Formats: sequence, structure tokens, C-alpha cells
Amino acid sequence: MITVPVDLGNRGYDVLVGDGASNELAGMLRERAPRARRAAFICDELVAGQPWFPALDPGMPFTVHAIVPGERSKSLSTVESLARALAHNELARDDVVVGVGGGVVTDLAGFVAATYHRGVAYCPVATTLLAQVDAAVGGKTGVNLPEGKNLVGAFWQPVGVLCDTALLETLPDREWACGRGEMAKYAFLGVPSLAGLPLEEQVARSVACKAAFVGADEREAGRRVLLNYGHTLAHALEAEAARRGRDVRHGEAVAVGLVYAALVARRLGRIDDARVAFHRDVVERFGLRATLPGGPGAWDHGELLAYMGRDKKAAHDLALVLDGPEGLSLVHGIDRSVAARALEELEAADRREGCA
Repeated sequence: MITVPVDLGNRGYDVLVGDGASNELAGMLRERAPRARRAAFICDELVAGQPWFPALDPGMPFTVHAIVPGERSKSLSTVESLARALAHNELARDDVVVGVGGGVVTDLAGFVAATYHRGVAYCPVATTLLAQVDAAVGGKTGVNLPEGKNLVGAFWQPVGVLCDTALLETLPDREWACGRGEMAKYAFLGVPSLAGLPLEEQVARSVACKAAFVGADEREAGRRVLLNYGHTLAHALEAEAARRGRDVRHGEAVAVGLVYAALVARRLGRIDDARVAFHRDVVERFGLRATLPGGPGAWDHGELLAYMGRDKKAAHDLALVLDGPEGLSLVHGIDRSVAARALEELEAADRREGCA
């Protein structure tokens, strides 16, 4: 078992990574939420049906609240229904919410915990690679609006995070890809060669990198925004996919977003062709595609640009985290024509791949 601390003073906590980490739930809650007398598990219906789920033990009486799987449940209407269920079951201010699942569940359950009774203790048990290397760590919670991803949310730090790598054994291939998209991002944040490490080390090093950013900038007022590298186009793709009823996973979209950001940076003279090629190589080493899902012509570029303009990093402009001679930085005021031409270039690469 590897313990990764998130240093936030009296709000700091540990992330436990390894086979069997979920068995530490009761001990973690005794230590970090000692006044809790009841727990509420929030999960999706697929997780609730897993053979390991009944063995989860918070060390106190608990209720289970299962939602429909998928991004559509990450909504304000789901928050309301869950909060009402907690109230009906008399979850008190000193009690605890346990989010068991992937990124959708940890974002949603964390936001419910942040807002119910103006904040109750929260502990995620991350069950997907995406949640373990990224979504469950750092205290960013939230839900989506039709206008964009994660536009409503709160910063609410958990009392601890459990990343049980044994729970990843039954993940389908696309869920593995989803987590690898986030792991690819860390190659540009100072964590090289993750692809060749044992799984537990991959997760722990990813968490340690994110923890360093969170410890230095909890509320994303500065450097923490760099963790959004590749996410501006990714969130646009996810939002437009949801509107059209398409299936685009977060990590898959991040992989495309990393390459897109490199194309924008090259057009702005921040990086050269070799650095763009390096982005493609990193993405492909994780077994991910560096092209738009669905192929050429599948996306309305104007709609994608509109979503990117509403991204939470924007300040009445188009803003992306971009690579450059001194590493990553947030760049405001990007000309829409530059962003549009980079989308065209990304799609042109799709056509060349399709002809190869």
C-alpha cells in the first residue's frame, strides 16, 4: 500500500493506493470523521451490483443511493434527488457521504456532500483508473449544464481517498483508455515514463503530481489550472456529444485535446513540429487515438468553439493551457481563427490516417 499525502494544513488528507485499499474505509472514517454516526453511499447501479460492493464497510449504519450510470446523471436534478434522499434518511451534519465509483460519481457525490447541510464529510472510494489518477483527488466537485461541463460545482476536500487497484481488474477496455488519457497529461507536468511502471506506481505517481499542484493552489487561482491541459477541447467534445446522444469518454477526449492544444501552440509559435510529434507519441504510447472521435466531418467546429468559449478558464475570451518554451501556461485571448484552423488541421490529420 502506498500513502500519498495531500498537504492542505488542517484540511489535508491521505490518498491510499494499492490492492485492498477499500478495506481501510472504516478505519479512515473513524480517524477522519470521528463524529459521524451514519454514512450514505452514493454509487451507480453497475457498481452497486459488483460482487465486492457488499463487503464495503464504513463501520457504521449506512444507506445506499444508486444512480443511473453515465454522464447524464451528473446534473442538478440528480443532486436534488440525492439531497432529498439524504434528508429522508436523516443524514445529519456530522455524518458522512461515501462516493463509490468513477469520475461521474466522485464529482457528483462530492458536490452533494459540499452542499448538503452546507457541507458534510466526504470520502471517495475510486473504482476506475480515471477516478484514481485524477477525478477523486483534489476537492473539485461539480455537475454539468447543457451549456458545458462542470459549470456548477464547489471546492470540497475529502477526509481521505481510497484507490483500490484490485477493483480495476474488471474494467472494460474503454474505461482503461479513459484513465490513460489523464495519465498521458502527466507526461507534460513532470511525470515521465508512466506507461512502463507497475499499475500501483502509475496511480501513486499520478496522484502525487496532482497533490503537489493542489497543495500549492487549492482553489485554482494559479498553477493548478495547468492540470486542465488538454481539457478545453475535451470538455467541448463531451458536451456536444451529450447533446447529440453520442458516447465520448473523458480520457479519450483528453487525449485528443492534448494534441489539439499542441497544434494551437505551434500556430502561435510557442512550440515546433518536433514538440507536436512528441504529443502524438505520448498519446499513442498509452494506446490512445490522437484524432477526433467519429472521424472527419463528425463535428460542427462552430459548436465546439462556442463550448470552448464558455469553458470555466475563460474570462470573456478563449483561453487554453498551452505548451511553450518554459513549459505549460494558461494563455488568454486566443484568436478564434487560430483555434478554428487548429481544428481543421486536426481533422485533416484524421483524413490522412483514414487514407493510410
